[in-house]
Parts: sequence; structure tokens; C-alpha cells
Amino acid sequence: MRNLRQSSIRFFVVRFLMTAAMGMFLAVSLPAFGQARVIEVLADKDSHFKISGQGRAEITAKAGEPILLRIIARKGKTWNRDGTVHGFTLLRAKDHSKVPGWNLELKAGPQEFTLIAPAEPGDYEVLCTVICSDDHEAMRMKFTVLP
Repeated sequence: MRNLRQSSIRFFVVRFLMTAAMGMFLAVSLPAFGQARVIEVLADKDSHFKISGQGRAEITAKAGEPILLRIIARKGKTWNRDGTVHGFTLLRAKDHSKVPGWNLELKAGPQEFTLIAPAEPGDYEVLCTVICSDDHEAMRMKFTVLP
């Protein structure tokens, strides 16, 4: 009888530990839904930012909103020696000052950046900071921050 009780206790302890381990694994491996809004951008070889479903790429976010920026960058006609093919820099429209944390260097291929939208509502502009082609100056995108 004693051996049966010890076996039962061991079984429940092992099962409890396995369930706890599975729960921890799922909590770590699953994305945190509702945490960050995903925005997908193509930094294209024709020196334009593109967002699926939009004729002219624009981003609108709420002040302080967490953002997961997924960018696919394609090589233009030129790129930096370090392999950077495009830049993604956010500037305040009113004074063209850089927004801290938003000066991104893009290598060819997909990449992700976890960012926070600026706290100050208003108009901003994204621009490419790598001379990627003759049309480099046109590689801009409107970014609006709502209260």
C-alpha cells in the first residue's frame, strides 16, 4: 500500500512539473498579443517605401504606441560599404530633428524592430539615409502620431 501511495505521489508531482514547464514554454514562445502593432514596410529597390494596400505609403500611430516594424529591404543601385542598402529615419516635420531610437540601418532582406511611437502627437517624416539610387531623395513617407 505504501509503494502504491509513493508511486501515485511521484506521478502527480511529475505531471505537475511537466504541466508547469509546458506553460512556461508556451508563455515564452508565443507572441504577446496586444503588446505591439505590427507594421510591414517594403524598402524597395526603386527607392520607395511601400505598404501593402496603400498607393502612397503612410503610417499612423497613437502617441507612445508600441510598434513592431517588419521591413523587407531590397538593394537599390547603390549601397554602403557595410552592406546597408537603405535607412529608415524618423524626423519631426516641424524642425527636421531626428527622433531618438528611430535611426535604422537596413540590410538586404527581412528584419524587425521593436519601437515606440513618439510621445508628441503631430506630423513626422520617414526618410532613407543611404544614397540608394538617383531617386534617393524621393524615398520618403509620412508618419502621423495621434493623441
